Amino acid sequence: MTPFGERIRQLRQSRGASQKEMAAALNVSPAYLSALEHGRRSPPNWAMVQKIIGYFNVIWDEADELQRLAEISDPRVVVNTAGLSDKATALANLLARNIATLDDAQIDELFRRLEAMLEDDGSKTSDAARRRRS
Repeated sequence: MTPFGERIRQLRQSRGASQKEMAAALNVSPAYLSALEHGRRSPPNWAMVQKIIGYFNVIWDEADELQRLAEISDPRVVVNTAGLSDKATALANLLARNIATLDDAQIDELFRRLEAMLEDDGSKTSDAARRRRS
């Protein structure tokens, strides 16, 4: 499941809507909606996210959160380490090989630590990202 799929399921269930009802309102198949909730589909495009926001009638922060979750919910991530250090490539491969063996607590801890490291080093990270893009 993806963060976006999990949030959509929570919203749908809290409002008592079935996948079939929501799918009909969004003009998509129930199979598509199920795959979206379970992380078997790439995140929806901007237009579909807007339809979902409209369906749930959410505004401001909650709408922004849905958009953000859609942006971070691609279940088939590709990490391009070309031009980075050998350690960066090793890290990407280590995570790719082992992520399925980690439990939720381990994933939470890794996520928390990495986020903290990136926040502490925010200016350097932003500069490095800009250099890679140019």
